[in-house]
Amino acid sequence: MEARRLAADLLVQMTKAADASNRAVMADTDEASIKFAREAEQATQAVQRDTDALRPILQGLDYAAETRLLEEFGSRFAEYRPLDRNILELAVENTNLKAQRISFGPAQEAADAFRDSLAAATPSDPAKESGRVEALVATAVADVREIQVLQAPHIAESDEAAMTRMEKRMATSEAAARSALVTLGGLVQPASRPRLAAATTALDRFIGLNGQIIALSRRNTNVRSLALSLGQKRTITAACEDSLRALQDALAKREFTSTR
Repeated sequence: MEARRLAADLLVQMTKAADASNRAVMADTDEASIKFAREAEQATQAVQRDTDALRPILQGLDYAAETRLLEEFGSRFAEYRPLDRNILELAVENTNLKAQRISFGPAQEAADAFRDSLAAATPSDPAKESGRVEALVATAVADVREIQVLQAPHIAESDEAAMTRMEKRMATSEAAARSALVTLGGLVQPASRPRLAAATTALDRFIGLNGQIIALSRRNTNVRSLALSLGQKRTITAACEDSLRALQDALAKREFTSTR
């Protein structure tokens, strides 16, 4: 009876551990990721305790087949634990989510400040330079928006070569925006130069934040943890559960035979 109870609890705790780990990967806040990671580790420890408690019972009953199934599970669980630990460490970092928050928050604000600062720029000779100033302002703003547009696919991307290509496009857009600012400096009225200075400050802030986004995105912890969860971990979890179900079935047959 104790062997059957422990075998049943083993399967329950194994399922809890895998589910909590999956929730840690899918969580959308650091707090939730940490909470589910803690639950996963607690369930994993319970699996180990049940395994350690069940082994001597099966050996004492001289249940060779059941002992073999438990050892089979133990071998698979030994593969599961370091993989799951790696997944949880990646999940709680949440670098992709953090990059996304910067992109949608401070980086958006800096880009808007850049646009607003340039909107008030007045040409020194409106009759001759008005159209050119407007075109340069539009180009500079479009270049910053181009960098913004590339942030989301960069955050979601898992291929490093693809990320590198996006970063090159970002660098090209940054250079174009800065070039437009330099040209504008010689075309606007002196009263508009503080606006250009404010635009430059906003651009510097935006580019600094974009660098943070790229660094976090390159860590790719959410993407990597999800890939591991849907790939290797899913396969190993299924194998662990198969071993435990086979163990339960074997113990159930022992009960049926003893009853007869």
